[in-house]
Formats: sequence, structure tokens, C-alpha cells
Amino acid sequence: MNDLEKNVARNRKLDGLFAVVGLLSTFIGLLTLAALIVNLAIDGAARLTPHFFISYPSRFPAQAGILSAWVGTTLVMVVTALTAVPMGIAAGVYLEEYAPKNWLTALIEINIANLAGVPSIVYGLMALGFFVYQLNLGQSVLSAGLTLALLILPIVIVATRESIRAVPGSMREAAYALGATKWQTTRDHVLAYSMGGILTGVIIALSRAIGETAPLVTIGALTFIAFLPDAPVKGEFPFLSFDWLMSPFTVMPIQMFNWVSRPQQEFHLNAAATGLVLMVMTLAMNGIAIYFRYRFRKRIKW
Repeated sequence: MNDLEKNVARNRKLDGLFAVVGLLSTFIGLLTLAALIVNLAIDGAARLTPHFFISYPSRFPAQAGILSAWVGTTLVMVVTALTAVPMGIAAGVYLEEYAPKNWLTALIEINIANLAGVPSIVYGLMALGFFVYQLNLGQSVLSAGLTLALLILPIVIVATRESIRAVPGSMREAAYALGATKWQTTRDHVLAYSMGGILTGVIIALSRAIGETAPLVTIGALTFIAFLPDAPVKGEFPFLSFDWLMSPFTVMPIQMFNWVSRPQQEFHLNAAATGLVLMVMTLAMNGIAIYFRYRFRKRIKW
């Protein structure tokens, strides 16, 4: 009993030590993020005026704005999300629920896991040769969105598979026992219970995509653009237009890089303000995904 009590006491100490280390690590991460936000706010808060959001870039720092950058970022992320999220969830569901367990499936799974760690510049080079030159999509919003979609697709697939794998097998067996088909079981039970984890993976993937610069520079994103893509909505029939997909673009990380590379301190303040706006956009995008995740989990509890 003495040895057992000693082992229990030692394990409790190790558990407490691990909890303290984890708490300190979390605190350091949060403190670093807070310091970054405060530093950006101190440098760039004065530039966050309505004129900054509705003006194009300019060679005069006081007149420069991020209109083309934040519009381009929004449109590119719309294409990325509409492409990568449905495709990634569908691929994850197929691999986990429908695909036969053989050497081909194992090879696909290994390659998906490896693709999640490939440097983003490699995706940019591939997109330059395939989307821009082979498919003749040009240096457009569509090319950028598809490039980032390929970049985050493995992340969405892996997150989907892990979330589905966490659903107990007894839930599937109960659905089958009540006469549900394979698709009904997957749609109404497996996906419903795993959607919280899937949306967590989507949040991480989109957060990575919105800050990427290297693949977009590779496919030809502009560093200075003084016009907007065509409007998606028009006043005449059929009211919807897809011409904006083929428009040239820029995004906020590229605009930040352009300003930071300038020697004038005023441009650096513009870059700090742009970084602050980018972080707010990322948090807002994540907040929407977290809200939907909360709704799914709440519905499951009831």
C-alpha cells in the first residue's frame, strides 16, 4: 500500500505540474497575441478612418487606403470557402464512411496527410502552371480562390475524418437497427454529431488561408491596384454577375507587404492599420463559424 500511495501521490504531482505548464503556455500565447494587437492598435489606430476603408492605394501615405485590398480579400475567401469546405467535407465523409479499406485508400490517406504539410509556395507554383496557364483562368480572383482552396483542402479533410471517427459506432448500429439507410445514418446522425469538430477544422483552415501571401504572389496578385472587380450583383436581369471571378485582384497581406517595404514611416503606420483590420476580419470570420458550431452542438444536446 505504501508503494501504491507513493505512486498515486507522484502521479498527482505530475498531473498538477502538467496543468501548470499548460496554463503557462496558454497564458504566454494569449499575452503574445494581446501584445501584437496592442502594438498594431498603437501604431495604426489613428489611420482607421472611413477614408482609409473607401480609398484606393496611393503613393501619398495620407491618401492611401485599403478598398481594393479588403474587397479582394473578401471575394477570394468567398471562392475559397465555397470550394474547399463542401469538397473537403464530402471527401472526408467518403474516405471514412464509404471507401473500402485497401491499399489504394491507404495511399490516398497518406498523401492527404502529407499535402497538409507542403509549403504554400509549392501550391502557388502548381496553380501558376495549371490554373493560370493550362486552364487559362489568368491572374484572377478565381485562380486565387482555387489556389487557397487546394492549400486548405487537406486540413478540412483530415479534420472531417477525425471528427467522424470520434462518433461512437453504436450510434450507427442503432440507426441501422431502426431501418435507416447508409446515407440517412451518415447525414442525420454521423454528420450531425461530428459537425462541431468539422467546423473547428474549417476555422483553422480559413484562418490560414486569409493570411497567405506566397501562393498569391506566385500566380500574379497585384501589389498596386486602383480599381475594384465587377460587382457580383447588378441592377438589371439576371441581377447576378460572375464577371468578378475573372478580375485582377490584390489582398490585404500583399498590401501590407507593399507598405512595409516602403522607407517612409507613414506607410508603416498604414501597414499596421491594415494588419489590425485583417485580424478583425479573421476574428469575425472565426466568430461566425464558432456561432454555427455552437448551434449544432446545442441542437444535439436537445
